Amino acid sequence: QVQLEESGGGLVQAGGSLRLSCVNSGRTFSYYGLGWFRQAPGKERELVAAISWTGTSTYYADSVKGRFTISRDNAKNTVYLQMNGLKPEDTAVYYCAATKVGGVRRERYEYDYWGQGTQVTVSS
Repeated sequence: QVQLEESGGGLVQAGGSLRLSCVNSGRTFSYYGLGWFRQAPGKERELVAAISWTGTSTYYADSVKGRFTISRDNAKNTVYLQMNGLKPEDTAVYYCAATKVGGVRRERYEYDYWGQGTQVTVSS
């Protein structure tokens, strides 16, 4: 079983940076695709970034392209989301997720395991 736990959220001013981490405390997710989603109040949960099990393929939502970077360390069972140039509209609860499919997946239903989320708040 994969058990995901996010950390690294917090309050930051616009233009600042945060690095989110998601550690898997269960069985290895080395062969799983991974993703970071976010959900703002009153909005649908949306995919922010995704990465294949090898780390060689990635996907970014247009709204974060050039500002966010997803990466993974399979030896540490951890996936990261480096967020630079944060904007107030990035405020949301951020969730990491794992899919048994090893490639990049873009839809919520394709992910099998979810963390509890970490709050990111960007002040203007």
